[in-house]
Amino acid sequence: MPTLANTPYENINPLAGVTYDNRYDISLGAAYDHMKAGPYLLQGANIGGINLSGSYWLSKRWGAEGSFRPYFGTTGVAPNAYHINGPFVSEYFFTAGPEWLGPHNEHGDLIAHVLFGGVYGDFEKDLRGTPVSAVAMYNNQFSPAMIMGGDFDLNRSARWVFRITPDAVLTRYGVNYGNHIHQIDINFAISVGMEYKFKKKR
Repeated sequence: MPTLANTPYENINPLAGVTYDNRYDISLGAAYDHMKAGPYLLQGANIGGINLSGSYWLSKRWGAEGSFRPYFGTTGVAPNAYHINGPFVSEYFFTAGPEWLGPHNEHGDLIAHVLFGGVYGDFEKDLRGTPVSAVAMYNNQFSPAMIMGGDFDLNRSARWVFRITPDAVLTRYGVNYGNHIHQIDINFAISVGMEYKFKKKR
């Protein structure tokens, strides 16, 4: 009868198949973004959503990434006579650009990306017809957008990856009242989620 001392066992390494030669991957994470809802507001808005991104790898180091990021939350406003406080706002980012695979091994990797595109900001939905000028917010609009940052990946298997994505997010919203200014805002965003690498190889 076998005992614990002589019972054979199999040592399985879940990371044995990590190779970094996949053609496609997709990731989904819970996301946070800090933004300003108006050019004159002192308060920022902390909004949450998702980060849905996908990659097509052209070579071992270089790939093309596309990202869709919707965010939702509430924001502070300027003191006003309309009793508007904490209105709901949202942003929808559509971006794409190059990414570069940096240091990597079977345990994880670092990836840098710069994504370009646009964002739709919905600022007026919860104002109940109040002019945005009365609360010092932006108008609803499309804006150029750029996302600069990257991914910190921790491999869980050959296909599944735990991913953290910190970014700097640049937007250029404007207003159609007062001096009609346009303002470049740079804010912080981060997402945490999972990536799946498809089997097709380069």
